[in-house]
Amino acid sequence: MQDSEAAAPYGSSMVWRIDTVGSDVRQLFGYEDMEQLSKGYPTKVVLLPEPLEGTGAVLYRGSLYYQRRRSRTLIRFDLASESVAARRDLPHAGFHGQFPYAWGGYTDIDLAVDERGLWAIYSTSKAKGAVVLSQLDPHDLRVTKSWETNIRKNGVANAFLVCGRLYTVASYGAANTTVNYMYDTESSRGRPLAVPFKNKYGYNSMIDYNPAQKKLFAWDNFHMVSYDLRLGRPPAEA
Repeated sequence: MQDSEAAAPYGSSMVWRIDTVGSDVRQLFGYEDMEQLSKGYPTKVVLLPEPLEGTGAVLYRGSLYYQRRRSRTLIRFDLASESVAARRDLPHAGFHGQFPYAWGGYTDIDLAVDERGLWAIYSTSKAKGAVVLSQLDPHDLRVTKSWETNIRKNGVANAFLVCGRLYTVASYGAANTTVNYMYDTESSRGRPLAVPFKNKYGYNSMIDYNPAQKKLFAWDNFHMVSYDLRLGRPPAEA
C-alpha cells in the first residue's frame, strides 16, 4: 500500500505491507520506497493495538484504515502518533465470512480510496449479499452516504473505485478475465462492462486504486503487480 495523500513524518514514496494470513495479524511493515521493498528490509515496523482481518486495509492522509478482526468495527490508526484516532462500527455490515469476495479470505469489508475520498465496499443481510457502497468521513469513520448495487459480492473477485465509480473484476484465478461491472455514484446506476484484465500469476487476492499514481496495485499469488490505467471521459447519455 501507498498513501496517495501522505502526511508527515512519512512521504508519498513510503510503501506499507501487512501479512494478512494468521489469526492475530498486528504488524505493519514500512519501506522507504519500492526499491527497499524489493530488498525485503523494512525501515519501520508498527505493532497495531488490535488485530486486523482481510485484505481491505488502506493508507490515507497519514492513517491506516482497517477492519478489526471478527467484527464490523473500522479503525483509523494514526501513523504519526501510532495510536487509534477513531473507531466505529460499519452499520449492519457482514463480517468474518458472511459476504466475502468469490475467493473468500474474510474479505467482507473492503476499504478503498479514490479522488473523492474514503469508501467501504461490503454487504448486509438487508441487501441479501449485493454490494453496498458507502462513503466514509475519513476523520471519524461516519457513513456520509450509501448506495446499494445489483451485483452479488460473492460473485466477483474484487472491486475498486475510480472517480466515484465502483468497478468489479470477474475472476481472481482466470489468466484472462474482465472488469465486468461499473456503478456510478453520481447517477446511482450500474452497467456491465467487458474491459480486459489479466491475473498473470493465477490468484489475485487484492486490488486497490492509487489516485495519485493513476495505477491499480494488486497482490497476485505472492507477486505485487501494478496496472497502469488510461482514463477516458464517460460517454454522454442519450
